[in-house]
Amino acid sequence: MMAEDGISDFGFAKRKAARQLGASDSDALPNNAEIEAELRAWQALYQDEEQPERLLEMRRAAVEVMRLLEEFRPYLTGGALDGTAGRYTEVDIELFPESAKEVEIFFLNHGIAYEHREPRRPAPNAPEAILSFDWGQVPIRLSLYHTRAERAGRRHGERARLAAVEALLADSEADAKQVIR
Repeated sequence: MMAEDGISDFGFAKRKAARQLGASDSDALPNNAEIEAELRAWQALYQDEEQPERLLEMRRAAVEVMRLLEEFRPYLTGGALDGTAGRYTEVDIELFPESAKEVEIFFLNHGIAYEHREPRRPAPNAPEAILSFDWGQVPIRLSLYHTRAERAGRRHGERARLAAVEALLADSEADAKQVIR
């Protein structure tokens, strides 16, 4: 489901798979590291040439969007950061503005069309809002958190600031040039 349907939320994918299999014992489900390892193996088998190109395209888009939204303290998360992004994966960026409306006003002032979505499940550490839009051919999902949440601990995965993503992109581009040679 994660590789073919573009589901990026490990918990959601596990729950959906468990329902489809009729499993009720959550202890029998694989952990995130096991899922990530299998996802990488699947991509190596079925998306060997496509996946690195798509990942490079996604990282380039992430850098451009993060530069544009730098005043809102962006962080890259998810598959574009950890290298598991596939064909249908969105670039996940977290923002920490004073107010979610600030970002929407920014988009309106810059003529960027977007879709406003409510977070799937309200929770204490859930984003205030989610904005989705396409950057060229790359789907972007912005999770907007209150500025205080930036210092709060993260439960899921890593995140990277713009400088780290630029370095990651440079490494990805160098790897791509090596493959071409």
